[in-house]
Amino acid sequence: MIDAIERKELNAEIAVVISNRPEASALERARKKKIPTAVVTSQEFPDREAFDQKLKALLEEAHVDLVALAGFMRILTASFVRHYQGRLMNIHPSLLPAFPGLHAVRQALNSGAKVTGCTLHFVDEGVDSGPIIGQRVVPIQKTDNEETLTERIHSEEHKLYLKGIQSFFDGKLSPKGKGL
Repeated sequence: MIDAIERKELNAEIAVVISNRPEASALERARKKKIPTAVVTSQEFPDREAFDQKLKALLEEAHVDLVALAGFMRILTASFVRHYQGRLMNIHPSLLPAFPGLHAVRQALNSGAKVTGCTLHFVDEGVDSGPIIGQRVVPIQKTDNEETLTERIHSEEHKLYLKGIQSFFDGKLSPKGKGL
């Protein structure tokens, strides 16, 4: 996203980068570009609600219009999801509804599927069950392993996410069914 904004391929601004992992490479990339960052670890809070309240406070302080989840492997509380309904996106490495949750690439390989891909969706209160914004198909090759397939899926995820974010800011998306 940072690179696409710099190349003028994405007309957006990153208000803040937040991670629950202090070692996340996205934090260092953001810091180098003088983008505000924050680390919020679950160990700091007594429960998920308190964790999500801290996230919400940081996002509100940064005046975000859209929350774009990437590599954020936590289930958000219903109250957080409802607050950002229609403004909370996630990318998932499968063609949802197939292979939701963790280890989607491994699930696809183990299933014998011939294709998989990625799905950009609005987040709802379920796990990878929100309204689909768009999908990209990635063929599974006979020589694929989890690493090679993940790499090809990530390439498509990056393109799809950028297109979805731009469509959001262009007013072309709706969480009630209007996707890419």
